[in-house]
Amino acid sequence: MPIQIDPDLPAPLVPLAWVVGRWAGVGVVGYPTMDDVRFGQEVEFRHDGRPFLHYRSQAWLLDDAGEQVRPLGTETGFWRPGRPVEPAEPGADAGIEVEVLLAHPTGFVEIYVGTVVGPRISLETDLVARTSTAKEYSAATRMYGLVDGDLLWALDMAAVGVPLTSHASARLKRL
Repeated sequence: MPIQIDPDLPAPLVPLAWVVGRWAGVGVVGYPTMDDVRFGQEVEFRHDGRPFLHYRSQAWLLDDAGEQVRPLGTETGFWRPGRPVEPAEPGADAGIEVEVLLAHPTGFVEIYVGTVVGPRISLETDLVARTSTAKEYSAATRMYGLVDGDLLWALDMAAVGVPLTSHASARLKRL
């Protein structure tokens, strides 16, 4: 499916145009401190004419039949495009910097920094802040990519004494 750019999309958001919209699909979450489980997820990236994206994600634990069992995770925040980035190698695509601010109801907020190069976004935490009641969590990386028209993403996390380790990934289809 070709990417359609909203005519009201602010120019700074054009490198992120491929991610704008609603997506849904299935993924797997696990960690050394927990068993792997399947989850369903819906993600939305939208804009209101200003040069940032509003992001919302909701995930649910799925049973063996693929039915929703209970909510798993919610996050909301903003994606802010930044300066152009020079290509890593001669002949490679140029990109832009991006800042991502996310809040979670489990008591932590994250600031990610990274790059958008073509249909690929690479992020790493610059800051993780948590409340006194939140679980220990110190760092993460995220990668998003457009593959065969689907949004694929992966999250590595450092938490509860475990160094940066694979935590979750999903394949989402545009709605």
